[in-house]
Amino acid sequence: MWELISSGGWLMVPIILSSVIAVAIVFERLWVLRAARVAPAGLLGQVWQWVREGQLDAAKLKTLRADSPLGEILAAGLANSRHGRDIMKECIQEAAGKVVHELERYLNTLGTIAAITPLLGLLGTVIGMIDVFSAIMVQGTGNTGVLAGGISKALITTAAGLTVAIPAVFFHRFFVRRVDELVVTMEQEATKLVEVVLGNREVDFNGNGNGNGRKVAAVAGAKGA
Repeated sequence: MWELISSGGWLMVPIILSSVIAVAIVFERLWVLRAARVAPAGLLGQVWQWVREGQLDAAKLKTLRADSPLGEILAAGLANSRHGRDIMKECIQEAAGKVVHELERYLNTLGTIAAITPLLGLLGTVIGMIDVFSAIMVQGTGNTGVLAGGISKALITTAAGLTVAIPAVFFHRFFVRRVDELVVTMEQEATKLVEVVLGNREVDFNGNGNGNGRKVAAVAGAKGA
């Protein structure tokens, strides 16, 4: 392994560093972007139960805000529900913008690694080929073994760059898709919250953690809860 790395030249250093960063980002995002952590099932039902029973206070809002990204969005809306639908929606949108920014953290870095590592590998190969042709000019083409070995070494950086880039591209697109799905889920839950707290409609959502859908009639009196 060390022989391959040393044969690839100094450009192997940024490629290896990029691979380490990419692996760290992948494991960190796999942990952070879990659906159970970002948008826990039954959270909206629990919030509605607090509202209906008059248990929603500053302590509950603080706990909700720290519980999950979805909880942070719902808490922002509930804290401003007395100011009307427009203000409530605006606060939800502001909180959602912050949450989405956090969900997308490091994805640009991962995408950059996926884009530059093949180029670094190609650059290493070009530099290696220049060295090979320089050797041909000096020694001629009589020793084909030396030429083949030089070309083989020149291609090592390209292989290394592609080895890093291909998984990076896959996981970048996977995480972008995961974020999009989570954002849609949180938007739906936030919309249900507004309809339940300020509307006069029936909304279906999961109960408090039991996974069974139930229908709740939102009444105007809930606004003051």
